[in-house]
Amino acid sequence: MADSLPDTALDQLFRTARTYNGYLDKPVTEDQLRQIWDLMKMGPTSANMLPARLVWCVSEDAKAKIASCASEKNAAKIVKAPATVIIGMDVDFHEHLPELFPHDQTAKNWFPDAEVRKTHALRNSSLQGAYFIFAARALGLDTGPMSGFDNAKVDALFFAGTNVKSNFISTLGYGDPSTIFGRLPRPAFERFNKVL
Repeated sequence: MADSLPDTALDQLFRTARTYNGYLDKPVTEDQLRQIWDLMKMGPTSANMLPARLVWCVSEDAKAKIASCASEKNAAKIVKAPATVIIGMDVDFHEHLPELFPHDQTAKNWFPDAEVRKTHALRNSSLQGAYFIFAARALGLDTGPMSGFDNAKVDALFFAGTNVKSNFISTLGYGDPSTIFGRLPRPAFERFNKVL
């Protein structure tokens, strides 16, 4: 059994970590993107389906392209950020299960219905999106996950001809503390929890 992380790590991952609206003028390297993936891919998904498909927008052209799909306020954040990632979801993730879930070669057949696959892809790619946030934080980076964009336009521009659909997007970089608001409320356990 693993020991609890020290308070400094818990602070970095949860307590003092924030969602950033802007970033310092400091680049994010491809090596860091790879490190994020190498951590986030280790998080659990149902039957190891790993449906998330990521597009890392780091060039000015790619950032302008994804910004064109976002609301005006979010577009400004995207073009100024060192990187923006699209967390997509492969609705035909089951095709990869013989490789990703090798100890049961029937797993590919567990998801014959396309609508059921969409539900699993959304749930599990959302989990992977959360792992992305915590992997970035663990590596000393900050994120700005967002909705406020046109999913259909993102899918047409970045995933045309594939079975991948966009879930959400997030900016990535070294957060500028001047761009965040005060910490919003976080209710006590008793407010939203029940122990039976």
